[in-house]
Amino acid sequence: MTQSLFAVDSCDLLIIGAGPAGMAAALAAASSGARIVVVDDNPLPGGQIWRDGPGAQLPPAARRMREQVAACTNVRWLSATRVVAAPAPQTLLLEDAQRGLQMQWGKLLLCTGARELLLPFPGWTLPGVTGAGGLQALIKSGLPVAGERVVVAGSGPLLLAVAATARKAGAQVLRVAEQASAASMAGFVAQLPRWPGKAVQALGLLQAGWRTSSHVLEAQGQGRVESVRLQQGGTTVELACDRVACGFGLVPNIQLGQLLGCALVPTATGAQALQVDAWQATSVPHVYAAGECTGIGGSERALAQGAVAGHAAMGQQAAAQRHWPQRARWDRFAQQLAHSFALQPQLRKLPQADTLVCRCEDVPYAAVSACSGWTDAKLHSRCGMGACQGRVCGAATQFLLGWTPPAPRVPLTPTRVGTLAAMVSAPGAAQRHTS
Repeated sequence: MTQSLFAVDSCDLLIIGAGPAGMAAALAAASSGARIVVVDDNPLPGGQIWRDGPGAQLPPAARRMREQVAACTNVRWLSATRVVAAPAPQTLLLEDAQRGLQMQWGKLLLCTGARELLLPFPGWTLPGVTGAGGLQALIKSGLPVAGERVVVAGSGPLLLAVAATARKAGAQVLRVAEQASAASMAGFVAQLPRWPGKAVQALGLLQAGWRTSSHVLEAQGQGRVESVRLQQGGTTVELACDRVACGFGLVPNIQLGQLLGCALVPTATGAQALQVDAWQATSVPHVYAAGECTGIGGSERALAQGAVAGHAAMGQQAAAQRHWPQRARWDRFAQQLAHSFALQPQLRKLPQADTLVCRCEDVPYAAVSACSGWTDAKLHSRCGMGACQGRVCGAATQFLLGWTPPAPRVPLTPTRVGTLAAMVSAPGAAQRHTS
């Protein structure tokens, strides 16, 4: 039996990411008749915000958009597929469970989304402690939480959405601890009528257990989390619980853009994002970007940016411009979001000397706090040299210590040796087979 291990393919527009931005871009570009390929590492399109699964209930708008894109005969999905490297100009190396694929593209659109910002605190590595978005993804994928006591902590509107997802799955949500102050939240709520849909959404998510000026101090337990200590204003509260979901907002996922040489721009939160112009074009010719990788702003902003980028990449400037007012509207929401949920300085005091900062290599905070930056930390502690290659501890130390996150290195993800060997030995081959 013959099985393909490596192949070479090409397309006119390659879209990396099948979240709202990627789907909107594919739909916008499809009318051009171009050959479009959409790559995503999840088994189904939707990204994190529209993640599908046994425990998910997709919004009608998400399902409609997925059906519209699926009906486009010139759009091809490559699901459960990861980007490994950029071996040549206008070429990406991809890999799925069966084979490696070298994809040559005419235009490239990065819709790589964002990652959750996880800040280390005592007990954060205990089983039962996850990111806030991480718990939501697990529940949507079928994790049973019925009857469990859950505490959600961190910052941002995602906390309320996670709490709602957990409640619908039968969990008892004891507390939603928001680190932002009551004054900041009052200012945010006062501005919400500018975006009526968001106001309605916020009212539907509010619950009795929500507290402002509150953040996690420590997760406790023997073998798994059993309780959590929270700072609530000037007092400390301890709650017995079965799960703690803690996330401090999102940071743009810019690794692939960095690898390609795209210019970066600082965001209001201090993180870096891919720099784009009015057409969503990056500083690298023929490379565009849309969605959270250009800054955190929610699904509506991602949809508008994706539509602009999809049209612009296909040379449809007039069609792209029609989406500019909508994009500007949601850019203003993104600015309000960043201002209202800015992280408080006291969160930099969360880790203790023995708190692990790099979980991959078991590096405690004491080993890195005196280092001058990433190079120094790697030389003395191997921080950021594990399986995640600094994806988690890079964003954490940027906030805690002011370090610039490490530059990406290939392969971007753990990859089969056969994929790399096939690419190196015959990068121009049309296809490789083995018996």
